[in-house]
Amino acid sequence: MATQGRRPAGRAGKGSPVRRNKAAPAQRFPPPKPPKKTAKVVFDAPEAEPEEPRTFRLGVVPGATPGKWIDAWKTRMPHVPVELVPIEVATQTESLDDLDAAIVRLPLADDSLHVITLYDEVPVVVASIESHLLAVDELTLADLAGEVVMTPIDDPLGPLDIPGAVAPTFAPLPVADAIATAATGTGIVIVPMSLARLHHRKDAGHRPLIDGPLSTVALAWRRDHTTPDVETFIGIVRGRTSNSSR
Repeated sequence: MATQGRRPAGRAGKGSPVRRNKAAPAQRFPPPKPPKKTAKVVFDAPEAEPEEPRTFRLGVVPGATPGKWIDAWKTRMPHVPVELVPIEVATQTESLDDLDAAIVRLPLADDSLHVITLYDEVPVVVASIESHLLAVDELTLADLAGEVVMTPIDDPLGPLDIPGAVAPTFAPLPVADAIATAATGTGIVIVPMSLARLHHRKDAGHRPLIDGPLSTVALAWRRDHTTPDVETFIGIVRGRTSNSSR
């Protein structure tokens, strides 16, 4: 006997709620393993051989002022100390045999040397503080006529032709002694300004000799002894920095 109103099992009629399957639980996967670290390959660089201890020996004639260059050297080359070696103008060429370089006075006639001009010095007349020559601000060679003009043994300027000058009756003296003698009023002496300042005395004064010969100060070294240290010092006196190209 058929039953009215019944619908076949398993079919949902219109308007009948539809049962949905519950969502399947999300699958869980283990976290990815971090990549294996690759070991760094370190190559052992050869150690630089330490530099041999050394000293830069710089000769200096009286009156030269290398202070600013020495300061620059100490900053740039702190591992190489500088030894300042006093030398005399008369023997400056021979002194270079035992030096790395030297600050000298020109002229310096020797083909075995490299020479770089640094600066010129004005000559001055040194006289007693009571001398009439000090009454003016500057002097000329003509103003020295009749004066006893001393030429030092270690003369840095070379022979001077002074019309009317009188030669001293005593033997030549070193610059320091000649200046001390000039202070007594016995005579006068002509030297580069730096030497007058170096041997300054209260009883002596000096005035520029405007038509006198300039004294040129230079850096010199043996051609066969151009070492890296010498090249570094050349760069310093020429104003090159540590990053400058030659």
